Parts: sequence; C-alpha cells; structure tokens
Amino acid sequence: MSTDTILTILNNVGIFAFAISGFLAAADKKLDLFGGLVIGLVTALGGGTLRDLLLNTEIGWISNVNYIYIGLGGGIAAWLFRSFISRLRKTLFIFDTVGLGLFTVFGLEKALSFEVDPTIAVMFAVMSASFGGVIRDTLCNDIPLLFRQEIYGTACLAGALCYLFLQSFGVPPRMNLLFSGLLIIGIRVLAVRFKLALPIVNTRMKKS
Repeated sequence: MSTDTILTILNNVGIFAFAISGFLAAADKKLDLFGGLVIGLVTALGGGTLRDLLLNTEIGWISNVNYIYIGLGGGIAAWLFRSFISRLRKTLFIFDTVGLGLFTVFGLEKALSFEVDPTIAVMFAVMSASFGGVIRDTLCNDIPLLFRQEIYGTACLAGALCYLFLQSFGVPPRMNLLFSGLLIIGIRVLAVRFKLALPIVNTRMKKS
C-alpha cells in the first residue's frame, strides 16, 4: 500500500471521527437527526471549507463528494450505534486527535502550495484542523473548545511550526508530515492525560 493511499485512508478516518464527535455534541444538546447530521458535517468539513474559501480555490468536498458521504456516514453511525459509541469516548478521542494532527499538516501543505507567507500558512493550518469545531460549538451555543483552557489549537500551532522548522532543514515532506502530525497527537494526548491547560484570562483585580 502506497504512502498516499495510507494518508487518504487516515484523512477519511479523521473526517469520519470528526463527524461522529459533531453528532454526539448535537445529541448532547438534544437536536433532532437532521440537526445532528448537519452539525456532524460542519465539524468534519468546516475548517477545510473556510481555508479553501480564503485561498480562493476549489472547495474540497465539492471536488470530492465522497467527503460528504463519509461525513454523513459518521453521523448515521453515531445515531445507529449511539449507545455503543458512547462507551468508546476515549477511542473516539484518539481518532479525533489523529484527525487534528493530519488536518493541521494537510492544511499547512495546501496553504504553502499557494505560496502564502509562512505565518499565514500556519494560521491556515490551525484553521483547517480546529475551525470545524469552532463552528460546531457556536451552533450548539457553547464556548468553542479552541478558546477554552484545553490545549487544542496550541497543539496545532506547535505541529505547524515544527513542520516549517523541519522543512527549512530539507526533511522529506512525507517524513515531515508524519513527525509533525505525531507531535500534535502527542501534545494533545499528554495534555488530556495530565490535565495540562493554559492560564485563564482574568481581568478582575484582586482586592487589597
């Protein structure tokens, strides 16, 4: 099996897992089936859609309708097997984290292919991986996970910067993708395992 085939499979697994996580978030808000499928698709495809719009290029799921089918499949699977899936939250977390790592480096590679400034490319990388979740949480009337204490977007940022750093030393793209993606996954897993978090922004003055 070629490297590109493996990466395509992993990308599809990421879409599927993000769709499931989106559907479960909708279920927690007691939305109906249609609402759950919409939230699942938004979670899986929202970040990449926003990236492609800003890059003024063809949107991924328009050029490849299979992305929509995979996203809908994830939502339907979450609905049909919700009692079973609810017991696999930790497993889904791993899939979601793998998707986070992959979508970050894929988004970075795509932005760099348009010869944008590296700083802008890093922004696109974080957007690709996490803004589907931002749209999901906004539609579900929650503060987006990206802006809460959890180390989420920060892991994407670290992976994207690592990719650029290794690229400057001539590391082959596929090896760079693998290493940077694993860094994101490792940071995310360790942050959740040891409850690591960024400081809370607090503008209240302490009473003297």
